[in-house]
Amino acid sequence: MTTRKYKELVEQRTRQTLQKWSEQPDVEEKEIYRFLHNLKGTAGTVGLHLVEEYAGSTLLYFSDESYKNWTEAEWGDYLYPLLGLFDEQLMNGAIPVPGLQAAMLSDGKKQYEILLIDDDVELVAFLRESLEKQSYFVSIALSAERGLKIFYETKPDMILLDILLPDQSGIDVLKQIIGKAKKERIPIIIVSGEHSKDVQMYAYSLGVMDYIPKPVDIDLFLVLIKNRFELKLEWQKSIIVDELTGAFNRKYFNQTMKQLISDFRRTERTFSLALMDLDYFKHVNDSYGHLVGDEVLQTFSELVLKSIRVEDTFCRYGGEEFALFMPNTDAASAMLVIERIQQQFSLKEFWAKNERFNVSFSAGITEVTESHLNADKLIDEADQALYASKHAGRNQTTLYDEHLPAGKLESVLNVIIVDDDPLIRRIVTHQFQAWEPESIAKVKVSSYSNGPQFLQTDWYAPEEKFIILLDGIMPELDGVEVLERIRGSYPEVNILVIMLTGRNDQRDIIHALQMGADDYVIKPFHLPELLTRIERLAHRFLF
Repeated sequence: MTTRKYKELVEQRTRQTLQKWSEQPDVEEKEIYRFLHNLKGTAGTVGLHLVEEYAGSTLLYFSDESYKNWTEAEWGDYLYPLLGLFDEQLMNGAIPVPGLQAAMLSDGKKQYEILLIDDDVELVAFLRESLEKQSYFVSIALSAERGLKIFYETKPDMILLDILLPDQSGIDVLKQIIGKAKKERIPIIIVSGEHSKDVQMYAYSLGVMDYIPKPVDIDLFLVLIKNRFELKLEWQKSIIVDELTGAFNRKYFNQTMKQLISDFRRTERTFSLALMDLDYFKHVNDSYGHLVGDEVLQTFSELVLKSIRVEDTFCRYGGEEFALFMPNTDAASAMLVIERIQQQFSLKEFWAKNERFNVSFSAGITEVTESHLNADKLIDEADQALYASKHAGRNQTTLYDEHLPAGKLESVLNVIIVDDDPLIRRIVTHQFQAWEPESIAKVKVSSYSNGPQFLQTDWYAPEEKFIILLDGIMPELDGVEVLERIRGSYPEVNILVIMLTGRNDQRDIIHALQMGADDYVIKPFHLPELLTRIERLAHRFLF
């Protein structure tokens, strides 16, 4: 559906609403408020910016908590001018909203992720907007607890940390993360209104890279961030070993793959590639803590390094996923090696919170052939075999076979829109139906017009993942109340919630984030920006 068609639908709905109201004796004020609230968000999203601006300014004259009745003579002075604005914008033509695929394209440059831990919501909103204009992706935490959770789950590229936080001191947070941050080469920058020389010296002594005083000079701030990322890039170029596990890193993996393929072209010297992924590793982190998770990763790496030959190359491919190159080894022989390591590792006992537990891993193996001399193809084959192992019950190894189903069998991502504005639901649903994110086999899209309708359905499935776009203001049940029920009834690990709000009231944003929202988007939003943000968040859900 074209953008112009959406605009015409908005106009049609507006005219129908005003026509219906003109036939009534009066209209309740909160109904007028809700109409303008929805119109502001929808008009801005489809490109009716004059209508958006007028609806936003008119909204200030009404309240969503008032039961006052307005006659046509009263409300007409405020609302009928909208009709002329539609005529003006539609006559002038429309600027198409970029499509979904355009929003997902990348210029090949890395989009750095910044974790911002600060409870000053006004500053947080300003910094996020400023940083994202520079193409950074910003995650927000309004408390130390939330910041620590995001840090361990997402491994950001940089951390901006305030000293004064509501639940514990930023210095205490710094002490908890500085060791891991140093190992992962994650720079930490303090941004604080605490100007004490002693505090600054102590923060520097713990290992922070910079200490920026509030109020922030945004121009200097942005130049500093750019400078620090350039420095980080130089660090990364010079490092080939993952310090946590002792395995080689992803950069060295790429170098090794290139070298082995080149060698095969010259000598036909075969090699096998195994991808290994620890089973239910997120459960280990959630149940026993990330320090215990690090211990599991280190133990696994130590076992593999002791079990392989000098000519083999063991790499940390990403997170809890590892790769092993075995030169002069066919796939069947490689399988014997992996299964032996599998058996030994599953017998390892770990101790945490007064209980013992075991961890297993799944693996997939492929072998280089004359017809498959492409690195991406080899990785994809090993990946398919790995996820066949996962699908078959985990703790096993699968050899790649051309008859294996392509893609990740388990990777189902649900996108749910809960919004009382039917046009918003229609637009967003239409866009997501064409979405094909990397590493996700299937995207299921559904929408609901209100909170009770959504909550009463059998929407949740334990083996699937969910991104919920939740309108903040809805009839019957407020969006934050729906959020509270989601967080109280379902495991957070499977569900990301993005609040859609037409309000700039920082108290609403604070409340939503405190109740467990992962992000917020202010209406009107631009679809390409929303979809890019959704895709970034979806990467947390790779199976």
